[in-house]
Amino acid sequence: MKAVIIGGGISGTVTAMALRRAGIDASVYEAYPSGGEDAGVFLTIMHNGMDALRAIGAEGPVVENSFAAVGLELVTPDGRTVERRSYDVDGLAGPRTLTRAALYRALQEEAISRGIAFVPGKRLVSASPGVTARFEDGSVAEGDILIGADGLRSVVRNVIDPACPPPRSTGLDVVYGYTTDTSVPQAPSVYRMIQSLHAFFGYTSAPDGSTYWFARLPAAEGVRTGLSAAEWRSAAFAAFDGEPLPAAEIIQSTGDDVFGGHSYDVPSTPVWSTASMVLVGDAAHAASPAAGQGASMALEDSVVLAKCLRDLPDAPTAFAAYERLRRARVEKLVASSAALSSRTASDEGRNWLYRHHIEWDETITV
Repeated sequence: MKAVIIGGGISGTVTAMALRRAGIDASVYEAYPSGGEDAGVFLTIMHNGMDALRAIGAEGPVVENSFAAVGLELVTPDGRTVERRSYDVDGLAGPRTLTRAALYRALQEEAISRGIAFVPGKRLVSASPGVTARFEDGSVAEGDILIGADGLRSVVRNVIDPACPPPRSTGLDVVYGYTTDTSVPQAPSVYRMIQSLHAFFGYTSAPDGSTYWFARLPAAEGVRTGLSAAEWRSAAFAAFDGEPLPAAEIIQSTGDDVFGGHSYDVPSTPVWSTASMVLVGDAAHAASPAAGQGASMALEDSVVLAKCLRDLPDAPTAFAAYERLRRARVEKLVASSAALSSRTASDEGRNWLYRHHIEWDETITV
């Protein structure tokens, strides 16, 4: 069996490595010629995501490029810490924090080192059973199955089901930043989450004193479009200016390592597969960033799909089993993350955050 994977991000690259472990040849086709358009964006790999990477022996590059958090703190608008929680799952250090660019680079280099073909600059325009994938530059790729790992705006999702619902606005703009100013208030190896009067802010500090932060700002779709890094920084600063919290100080200390955009999710995709095509990661079930589980759910997908293709007699049977194993879990995560986003964006929902912060980082068997 030969797999054509569309998308060279987290789920596409790890799916290729998982398939290689399962004895299935896979090539990855990535739309962008290079990265670098998301300066300042970082993400977290939770314990379950690290489990998935361990299952295929790919955790090393992630550990080398990240740092571990030991706990989480929840802070009220007046600066009181109302909850502290330790991350300790079977003695494993984590979760791991790193920039998205570093994660992509580490996973892609690992995949290439394993002999997996990684082809950049290939934007999919159509696909047909067989499988033949046609790209914007006129080239084609052929295989036995096609895996759509092409994210929120998945082309493969629309090929599988032209009537599929579009991504849904979460009502939030999310701004990410990174500062090397060690004079700002630190949160060493802890995720400190602050619900301010008007928005939500979170930050953590690496061992070298640099600080990674994000801000979730309530906003209708299209209110902020085409902003520069400086404009996104100003929008985030304005949301916290004058409050007795460190958010504004941290934002003000940040240079151009800022990236912002509107947040969307995909609460349910009615059709995950055909006889020869299937979706993984955000292409099937993008979540708002509130629960911090998007990357880890994608990693789980990759390993579970590879196991199903290894253990079952044909692709349609494997795809059906994969969906049975994954759909309920990921849709529950998307719904919970959406609820957390909407409640923390409003005054009346603040207490809900502290009582019901959803934990998805339990260790699972993949």
